Amino acid sequence: MLLGSHPRICTVGELKASSFDDIDRYICSCQRRIRECSFWMGISEDMALKGFSFDITHAGTDIRSGATLYVQWCLKFLHRGPFLEGVRDAALALSVSWRSQLRRVRQVNVALMECLCHRTGKAIIVDSSKIGLRLKYLLLDPALDVRVIRLVRDGRAVALTYMNPVEFADARAPNLRGGGTGGDREFERLSMEKAAHEWRRSNEEAEAISRRLDRSKWIEVHYEALCTEPDRTLHQLFDFIGVDPVAGSRSFRSIEHHMIGNGMRLDSTPEIRLDERWREVLSPSDLEIFDPIAGRLNRQLGYE
Repeated sequence: MLLGSHPRICTVGELKASSFDDIDRYICSCQRRIRECSFWMGISEDMALKGFSFDITHAGTDIRSGATLYVQWCLKFLHRGPFLEGVRDAALALSVSWRSQLRRVRQVNVALMECLCHRTGKAIIVDSSKIGLRLKYLLLDPALDVRVIRLVRDGRAVALTYMNPVEFADARAPNLRGGGTGGDREFERLSMEKAAHEWRRSNEEAEAISRRLDRSKWIEVHYEALCTEPDRTLHQLFDFIGVDPVAGSRSFRSIEHHMIGNGMRLDSTPEIRLDERWREVLSPSDLEIFDPIAGRLNRQLGYE
């Protein structure tokens, strides 16, 4: 949302658009139900002009959208470096539907990005999907110029969001959680052991992808720096993206967004505040479980 407040940048959050709770009650960040949002209805009309029957609640932008069970299995695992990615590519090549599947998903993504730029009058899109395999195939698409922002946060804080997503990774107002449907997201909760593995693997995936990119194409930013030094960090990010840093704004709540994804999009506070509640909430036994699983990587990323 901070990046999307720049006059040359737009964002609608997670463009993979594969996770909606109750579709009929899901709320866009403009506070309208997603099916009644004039922005998304307009995008559907724009996509129709390009020959696509498009509905954001069934976007078809996820790499696994409409895939056979075999292809879904091949795409199940996180990015694991060049050798195992070669194995994955070889396995996918055995599928008669994979090439057409990949071509179709690429076409939908590019068309959606073009429609978003046209409707917002902006030239650059921020996709916050955070899926390594999605990034892999976006990077291979010659129609796109992709730059990567790797946002790093203390693994103990992230583990807490996996352990209790409704309290630590959703809207502040209980009735707006779960995409606006309420609920306790109990089925999403992970144990500390699983949460630590999830955080470690996602960062190992990020490492595997970023190390193969030209250094000019990606940047690493720490969540804590973004919260404590937002002006300096945003200036750095805008410069990396290639837009005028001075034109950026921290008044991200003063601009109407049409975002899907993380529940904080439905909050009303304009405050940028460092959240380190994990220091009080996680127990000594939680930290003892986390450390042998993910502690070394956490320290390598700068957290003691």
